Amino acid sequence: MHATLHTLHLVEPFRIAHGTSATRQVLRVSEGDRIAEAPFVPYYGEDPQQTLAVLNQAVLPAQLPRTAALALNLLRHDIVGHATSQNLAASARLKLGPPTRPAPPGCRSFSIPDDLAVFADKVSAIAKQFRVLKLKLGSGDLGLDIATVSVARYAAPEADLILDVNGGWDLHEAALMIEKLAHYSPVLIEQPIHHRHGIDAWEELRASLPGNPPPIFADESVQTAADIPALADFIDGVNIKLLKCGSFDAAIAMIETARAHSLQILLGCMIETSLGTTAAAHLAPWADWIDLDGHFYVANDDFTGIEYDAHGTLLMPDRPGIGAIPR
Repeated sequence: MHATLHTLHLVEPFRIAHGTSATRQVLRVSEGDRIAEAPFVPYYGEDPQQTLAVLNQAVLPAQLPRTAALALNLLRHDIVGHATSQNLAASARLKLGPPTRPAPPGCRSFSIPDDLAVFADKVSAIAKQFRVLKLKLGSGDLGLDIATVSVARYAAPEADLILDVNGGWDLHEAALMIEKLAHYSPVLIEQPIHHRHGIDAWEELRASLPGNPPPIFADESVQTAADIPALADFIDGVNIKLLKCGSFDAAIAMIETARAHSLQILLGCMIETSLGTTAAAHLAPWADWIDLDGHFYVANDDFTGIEYDAHGTLLMPDRPGIGAIPR
């Protein structure tokens, strides 16, 4: 097994409530001609060089950094997939049963804008292909957050808007903003409060909302399947990401648990190449919403995998394993 680091250069700086990035790093692990990837995310605090050093030890520790654990898990799935001529979705089908509908329509995300006029033009252009648009909020300026949603709604009146706060509001702000932003008919609002507040804050938030608020989804507050039951009464859905839960198998378990609690599923990703987003996309038929566009922000994406047609429909590669190949 060979492990390397790969620096991703973003098409433009990407800003969310946690900060702004112009580059990201991913971990690549390979065995022979099989390869898998997992991204580093600044707010998870994992050091790429330290992670690489762990993987280069003669004996791997029982507890791996989440990035290393995911990369190795995906590599194993890719090796098995090629050996059996099946893609990653085959293991999901064993646990979840066959999907009952096609994958949801594709989504495009927008970082917190600096220039609302430029932002409006981007939204209008992208909405011609994608009808689901995700807006990053939690800028620290409630007025800018409201303006961002207002401008996007005007620029794309028919779009399904996902509002992703990344925990950028406090409890009082969240209740106020959810009520105000409901007028723009978002299909869901994601992680309105910071995950450090815990379950009591989610219960308080739910109690303070008006009678028919938009669906509220948890992201960072739900890391694994074990976190779902305690929050289930206070949320309407969960965001499931491979890196967050640490493996493809753990993501399947999260889908299974979310469904058992009648919660909707948003299948997400990080900023990563097509190698990473394609791995996650094998779970798309079991999700209600997908946000698998991290590779669009990478200027040096050196893999090809999932694609979207002119109407924003997800197109999966017809290859075994992960299914992404070097460009």
